[in-house]
Amino acid sequence: MGNGSLGFVLHNKRYKGLCILHANLASATELHVFTSNRELMVKLPRHCWLFYNRADLRCPELCSPRCPGLQPQLQLSATALSSVHLSGGTTVLPVAADAMQGYSHPSLIKLLQQPQNLSTFINRPALGILPPENFSERLKESLLSVAPKGLPQVMTMACGSCSNENAFKLIFMWYRNKERGRNNVTKEELESCMINQPPGCPDYAMLSFMGGFHGRTFGCLATTHSKAIHKLDIPSLDWPIAPFPRLKYPLEDFVKENQQEEARCLEEVEDLIVKYRKKKKIVAGIIIEPIQSEGGDNHASDDFFRKLRDIARKHGCAFLVDEVQTGGGCTGKFWAHEHWGLDDPADVVTFSKKMMTGGFFHKEEFRPNAPYRIFNTWLGDPSKNLLLAEVIRVIKREDLINNAAHAGKALLTGLLDLQARYPHLISRVRGRGTFCSFDTPNDATRNKLITIARNKGVVLGGCGDRSIRFRPTLIFKDHHAHLFLNIFSDILANFK
Repeated sequence: MGNGSLGFVLHNKRYKGLCILHANLASATELHVFTSNRELMVKLPRHCWLFYNRADLRCPELCSPRCPGLQPQLQLSATALSSVHLSGGTTVLPVAADAMQGYSHPSLIKLLQQPQNLSTFINRPALGILPPENFSERLKESLLSVAPKGLPQVMTMACGSCSNENAFKLIFMWYRNKERGRNNVTKEELESCMINQPPGCPDYAMLSFMGGFHGRTFGCLATTHSKAIHKLDIPSLDWPIAPFPRLKYPLEDFVKENQQEEARCLEEVEDLIVKYRKKKKIVAGIIIEPIQSEGGDNHASDDFFRKLRDIARKHGCAFLVDEVQTGGGCTGKFWAHEHWGLDDPADVVTFSKKMMTGGFFHKEEFRPNAPYRIFNTWLGDPSKNLLLAEVIRVIKREDLINNAAHAGKALLTGLLDLQARYPHLISRVRGRGTFCSFDTPNDATRNKLITIARNKGVVLGGCGDRSIRFRPTLIFKDHHAHLFLNIFSDILANFK
């Protein structure tokens, strides 16, 4: 669900800004707005239309004389929107979202209203050549305050794809400098790179995994293997693709089988590195998601990732952890790779989505050795760092990481109960924090369940071939989990 807030259109079917739900409220008389810490009830006139739009909560239609007093009542909400319940039976519960702290959070609204911040939002600088004088301090307050272990360097980008794309370049430069040693760049390298030939353009590769998704730009597509429609008709690169473990559930019933599956995949990784080296193509880096998200919310054990990290180190490959979807606290840790318990978990970590801005953290030794080697016009947006700093303060103040872990247990426990009651519809329930999912029998069943849930006001997402995934905000609490589980239980009970 995109960033949005409540609005009304009276006696009108205008669809401007329509994002999620359009519901005839002829039978509804009350609106219940559930926020992170309160419930607000508003009396409704008959024949209203409810929708989510991408505007502020103060929707101009609320000034209509046909609905006196409704606007002030809605503006009483002083905290972030997390769900809505209608007395006519419709509930709007976003459990597929990219916002960390809910929608129209008062702390962010207050930040935007402060005069000293206006320049940051109005005047966007080209950060690579003319950064604001306070930019480094802003980075310390925002991104560097949550930097992954051992990664003190950060570079901002605009999105997840360009974060991974430029992280690949960073890794290739690092690897070539490692090979070059103390020697200077040669004239032959400078000339040959201009015609896309070695030695200036070395034959390096990134190893990726089946089911992974790392973006839709050209280099990223070579490491993306989740849906054919992403890649169709686009030329690609001869880079190695390893199998990702396909675990059996429940995990406690298939310990031996899953260990064997992970060992098989790790063995294939090493074989591919050696095979490509014999082809005179060097695997300079390995990219992986802590949880394969677009590919179907595929998990592997912490031990799998620890052993994969060792393999990368053994063969001199950079280890790139893509936290574009998993970063930001939804798994019960700020970074999902923290669950692995490693002192040296990664060489590079990419981020975007819930982090407000894109970019990557990296070790000091990966820092480019000359200007313009990693460069584009904007290199991110300082206003996003300003917002992120406030989001991080809210996360710490409201203990939202622990909240995600706690609410995630309630959600996962409820899903396991539904699986036991409806095994013909739900299987392979899995998750970390609120980053939960389950499988359905097939794509058609999955899509029908999502549609029915949407018509009852529950926003779910699909991933992989037949999975349904959950991506609630960090202010999603136990009672939101139970609200969803009650609605979804009724859907499953009446599913035909």
